[in-house]
Amino acid sequence: MLVLLILHLAAALLAPLLVRWWGPRACYALALAPAAAFGWAVAHTGAVRHGGAVVETYPWIAQLQLDVALRVTTLSWLMLLLVGGVGALVLVYSARYFHAGSAGLARFAAAMVAFAGAMVGLVVSDDLLLLYVFWELTTVFSYLLIGHSTERRSSRLAAAQALIVTTLGGLAMLVGFLLLGRHAGGYRWSLITSVPLPGGGYLVTAVLLVLAGALAKAAVFPFSSWLPVAMAAPTPVSAYLHAAAMVKAGVFLIGLLGPALAPAGPWRPVTVVAGLITLVAGGWAALRQDDLKLLLAYGTVSQLGLLTVVLGAGTPEAALAGAAMLLAHALFKAGLFLVVGILDHSAGGRDLRELSGVGRSAPLLAGIAGLAAASMAGVPPLLGFVAKEAVLAAFTDRPLVLGVLVAGIALTVAYSIRFLWGAFATRPGVPDTELERPPAAMLVPPALLAVAGLAAGPAAGWIGGLLHPYAALFGPVGEHLALWHGPTVALGLSAAAIGGGVVLHLVRGRLAPALRRLRFPVGGNQGYEWITHRFDRIAIEVTSVTQRGSLPQYLGTVLLALVLVPGTAMLVTRPWRNDIAGWASPAQLVVCAVIAVAAVLALGARRRLTAMLLVGVTGYGTAMMFVLYGAPDLALTQFLVETATIAVFVLVLRRLPPHFSARPLRRSRWVRRGIGLAAGLVMAGLALAAAGARRAPSISLAYPHLAVTEGHGRNVVDVTLVDIRAWDTMGEISVLVVTATGVASLIFERSRTGPRPRRPRPSAPRREDRRAVWLRGGTTLHERRRSIVFEVVTRLIFHTVVLFSLFLLFSGHNAPGGGFAGGLVASLALALRYLAGGRYELAEAAPVGAGTVLGAGLAVAVGGGVLSLLVTGAVLHSVKVDLWVPVVGHLHLVTSLFFDIGVYLIVVGLVLDILRSLGAEVDRHIEAAGESAPGLVVQREGDRP
Repeated sequence: MLVLLILHLAAALLAPLLVRWWGPRACYALALAPAAAFGWAVAHTGAVRHGGAVVETYPWIAQLQLDVALRVTTLSWLMLLLVGGVGALVLVYSARYFHAGSAGLARFAAAMVAFAGAMVGLVVSDDLLLLYVFWELTTVFSYLLIGHSTERRSSRLAAAQALIVTTLGGLAMLVGFLLLGRHAGGYRWSLITSVPLPGGGYLVTAVLLVLAGALAKAAVFPFSSWLPVAMAAPTPVSAYLHAAAMVKAGVFLIGLLGPALAPAGPWRPVTVVAGLITLVAGGWAALRQDDLKLLLAYGTVSQLGLLTVVLGAGTPEAALAGAAMLLAHALFKAGLFLVVGILDHSAGGRDLRELSGVGRSAPLLAGIAGLAAASMAGVPPLLGFVAKEAVLAAFTDRPLVLGVLVAGIALTVAYSIRFLWGAFATRPGVPDTELERPPAAMLVPPALLAVAGLAAGPAAGWIGGLLHPYAALFGPVGEHLALWHGPTVALGLSAAAIGGGVVLHLVRGRLAPALRRLRFPVGGNQGYEWITHRFDRIAIEVTSVTQRGSLPQYLGTVLLALVLVPGTAMLVTRPWRNDIAGWASPAQLVVCAVIAVAAVLALGARRRLTAMLLVGVTGYGTAMMFVLYGAPDLALTQFLVETATIAVFVLVLRRLPPHFSARPLRRSRWVRRGIGLAAGLVMAGLALAAAGARRAPSISLAYPHLAVTEGHGRNVVDVTLVDIRAWDTMGEISVLVVTATGVASLIFERSRTGPRPRRPRPSAPRREDRRAVWLRGGTTLHERRRSIVFEVVTRLIFHTVVLFSLFLLFSGHNAPGGGFAGGLVASLALALRYLAGGRYELAEAAPVGAGTVLGAGLAVAVGGGVLSLLVTGAVLHSVKVDLWVPVVGHLHLVTSLFFDIGVYLIVVGLVLDILRSLGAEVDRHIEAAGESAPGLVVQREGDRP
């Protein structure tokens, strides 16, 4: 199972490259990943058909009791078949649905395969926390897929609505999982079901929170509004996410947890009532639609309500019927969505009022749609009939629920007929629709799904035998699946529902006014928009009161709160120790005095550059304190960070006046100084309190030994970052990448990954003007901005500095350095090239996009974790490999080096992003506006110096 997840990850990462090479035909190759999941499920049928399970466990985060625990039983096996089989067919279909040059095709292909992989992980997860990880991954990838057409506002809004609704439900579900896991002492579902459930309000709260997430994902009342809106997505996305995968995740969760949680008080009332409302409301809304895709969308909402009722009922018969219905629904609904895509693709529209004669011009397509729609309506001998008859039979002892189910199935029959009539019938007064011949690659997937629904009907007994172990989890199973049970109450109700649906379709014209008027007083979208607008309004009102645009006011408020609350508590309790040593050596007093003087002088500085340099002195003083305490690695990092920070400040100060404004007044300056002094004293007191509050031995005492034995390095700081606490570093570099992307997007008006600015070509110089060019970008600068000495020094030391950064990278495991320090040194070398030669010289030095470097760094860091997982079975665990290289000799390689290389690239990419946004891009803005920054003489790109 882990191999399947890695296969999907690899396919998703390769998808953009394959699309660049092969265009839409790359979808054929990408379909192999979900096809492998389908084949794996078929190959393990024998292991689960008698109630067995396939289990794989890999250690992950021991401190959180979180393992990569994978477990496949009957229900997850069924979902794996659907996720893999339908996913492969949809990708094959997509190869002809999209055309060469389609906008966003590479993003679609990568997100589609990644979504399929996330669904595979979701259905095979035994650990609830791991399940939640994959649950949220499906949310993220569905957001990308629904919002595929980024230029359309409707797509962006639909993607945002789906993201907000399902994410909020997922967060509620996570709290429910935490409650269940805390009671059981672990988060594996197989463990939770083996211990008695808690009682009282604790269980009720956990169940309601979990159901909130499941119902939101399944688009069940009151969370149904996001699914019809999501039809803004391309048809392959609707066929997969909204028929066989994403919405099925919510239903799957109800089915998975049902055997244990169905006896809980709120489980059955919530699932049955919410499902029945969704069944009827969705079916009634489907009858009002003229867009074939929206008709299927509301029909999907209705069918999801039916699945929620059946799988939430908590009886063996209902569970068997629900599993059969889960299979039937995926087959007929995915096939119908693909048929609509063919109509939209070939006829240029899907409005049933404008389609006519399609059945005569495309009889094969009409036959495929007829089989799928008949299964949706529950017509024998298709699987849909078998499943719906089993549903009715499971509720014969509950008349009220049974009556609503019959009404809902009658509505299903009515909109199934309306779909066929609207898509393929010939209507008088409407010209025949011209239909292009659909390619075979688009016809085969819906045809296979429709034929599978037809073949599964007579094979119902065999299918029921495969699904029986799941139903047996609820108790002894008194029913079985069969195409013919003889004359039963369920058969009569099925016939009545079909007859009622036919009558409802025939009289629909007379009911049209009632259909338009009979609806909920407040629609789902109206409710969603009202809530979001209310939150927006509250945010505006709160912001107008608390956000006045004054950074000193914001910072002063935060610091005052720090002084008044923790500071007062500290003065009252006095938690620090009495035996406090003032200093370890006189040199520390000298450094502290320098820091203090620089800080005080910075408060009174009138020039911005002076204040910045004085603040930099405090940073360098801190680095000296690290040196005096014998921490060279920390000192090196502090020196480099302070230098890089000063460079960034210089870039920013170019666009600001050289002097601070005359305000604030003298009195307010003293108030601010007082707040700063008080905050400094409080922070010093808190540091002393924290140092004296330890009651247990520090875990850092074991770090030197662990660094050598586990991390295979003698530099404790670097080994801590890339091995012992590598998960912390992974989170931090992820935040760095996201922050860099967000900050740059506020400054860049053009693509960050586009072509770099090219150095203008000056006309040929006269012979007497020819001289050595030390930096090619320097020739684009005005003479007043150039420094030949600076250019010569930069040319001489640049490559040495870069080599030194690589030395720090590769030696950092056993000596001061590492990926972070090495990346900072390389970044300072790039900053030197920019300051000496301008933005064109920066492009010469780094002819690659910052986003590419950041992405490559994150990919290498993650790849290092995956490599260690494959080698050791643990993520981000170091392994030493001894190699013999000719000429070099014996080489000791530690796998965490790859993680360090990723950190190196991310730091370089981050600083490159800063240089391009706050440096080169600001230069371009200045030149475009014809302005002159302080001390800058503007020269146009084509001018000769």
